Amino acid sequence: MRSVNALTLRNRLGEVLDMLDRDHEPIMISKGKKLRAVLISYEDFTHRFIDKQAEEEKEAFIRQAERWRARAGDESVDPVDTLRTLRGYEE
Repeated sequence: MRSVNALTLRNRLGEVLDMLDRDHEPIMISKGKKLRAVLISYEDFTHRFIDKQAEEEKEAFIRQAERWRARAGDESVDPVDTLRTLRGYEE
């Protein structure tokens, strides 16, 4: 993993971004002797954070729907009412 200091990043941002695109590796940013940040590509960010967050929200939605289904038991429940409740609309 490469490391650059804050001054290099400020003076050569274009070159650092080119390194990021070319090497596909995170770049550690230091200021003084202390590591302060990590620069990652947008593709890595999407894969590691955005896709993960969407997957977690999907799983939470499925769990909530299963709880509603279990709560309804054998009673006939209107799917529209269930969806409205899941979305937080007032009944």
